[in-house]
Amino acid sequence: MAAHTLLMSTTARLRDRRVDLERRVTASKAVRTSLVSLAGLIGGPVTNQSGDEVGRVVDVVARLYGADSYPPVTGLILRIGRRRTFLASDAIGKVHAGHVRLSTARVDLRDFARRPGEVLLGKDVLDHQLVDVDGVQVTRAADLYLAPLVDKVVLVGVDVSLPTLLRRLGPRRWQARPTPERVLDWQAVAPFAEQATEGPPEVRLRASRAALHRLRPADLADILEDLGRAERQQLLGWLEPEHAADALEEMEPAELENLLREAKPEHAARLVDEMEPDEATDALRDLTREEREALLTCMPSGEAAELRRLLAHREGTAGGAMTTLLITAGRDETVAQVRARLAEQAEHRTEIDAVAVVDEEGRLVTDIALFDLAVAEDTTPVADLAAWRAQFGPPVTVRPDTALAAAADELVAARASSLLVVDDTDRPLGRILADDLLDNLLPERGRLHFRRFLQ
Repeated sequence: MAAHTLLMSTTARLRDRRVDLERRVTASKAVRTSLVSLAGLIGGPVTNQSGDEVGRVVDVVARLYGADSYPPVTGLILRIGRRRTFLASDAIGKVHAGHVRLSTARVDLRDFARRPGEVLLGKDVLDHQLVDVDGVQVTRAADLYLAPLVDKVVLVGVDVSLPTLLRRLGPRRWQARPTPERVLDWQAVAPFAEQATEGPPEVRLRASRAALHRLRPADLADILEDLGRAERQQLLGWLEPEHAADALEEMEPAELENLLREAKPEHAARLVDEMEPDEATDALRDLTREEREALLTCMPSGEAAELRRLLAHREGTAGGAMTTLLITAGRDETVAQVRARLAEQAEHRTEIDAVAVVDEEGRLVTDIALFDLAVAEDTTPVADLAAWRAQFGPPVTVRPDTALAAAADELVAARASSLLVVDDTDRPLGRILADDLLDNLLPERGRLHFRRFLQ
């Protein structure tokens, strides 16, 4: 079942990616041959219908954060003598390489007032960080490319190559001759601009989600680690908290510590609250006591209390490394009932590899692997599976104060992928997963999370 779900998910991602590539306008030869370099345009002349120069281009204004897949140009910042003024896009007739021609002899020049979602492409985007989603990396915009699309000029692509940057910064004036095959389509990037905080959050999220939703948590973690402070806080603001939390769980501890310190306590608390309990505990341990309390105070009381219980266990012990996310079952239940409860916890699939069977008093009877549940009939009583499992001996358990090295020895001896942590009365408290043991015992290797590669 898990393999089938993984195959379906992978197939869906490939199909969505193929459709996305087909919709990209830079795949059109007509668009590629009409690209206009922003770097070549800035400083270029603006002429009227008679060919007389009206002014010079200082910057290009575009609605970067909106519903459009390709941000439309909404106007130009011009220099006319010593004055800087704004020219609305409805007066633009044709944008050539290094030259703008107006559509009318009379133009309405006024002071520029930035509207929600608008940015200055030269000032706010050029040379700034952005995420290349296809290449899964953080890079910088060496140049931006505009093109006519239907009845407007839009931002269609970005060049991130070093040669382009060197040509721009060289002693000779930039010649606006784009190399189309080196231009990333705008739908393949997620940009960061100073004015991104303007406008409704749902608009900004809609503009960025299309490029970011395809990334796996591990890819997002790499990107968050490479971004500057302001950019990664902006990226976190775009993501749904549960999606962001998955990425945080894959980050290096030192990077995660810095990220949580940079964020506002309310936002950091919400992200930690969405993390798996054991991962959240590890993250909180790296903060000072005052910082931990600031975050815990911002969390719902129930979740905060659970994390405080985990933090009470000493680091380096089974209790300090366990997750409290447990699926338990009674002997009088059927396999179908347990499967239904597992389905409700699908978002935590990487934290669940077995179901603990308990008696009427909540004491551990046995531990049933998910595979055994998967191949059993729906009507099979859990008691039958427990009896079958009993022939292999009692489940291997550890106490909360068991040292992690000793817990690892028990895990290897049992040839299992997890161990249950129980109290003195054999009531399950949590579970230690194999990858969490490795994370704690081999911290210099970074976070391994080998089982999560299946996400």
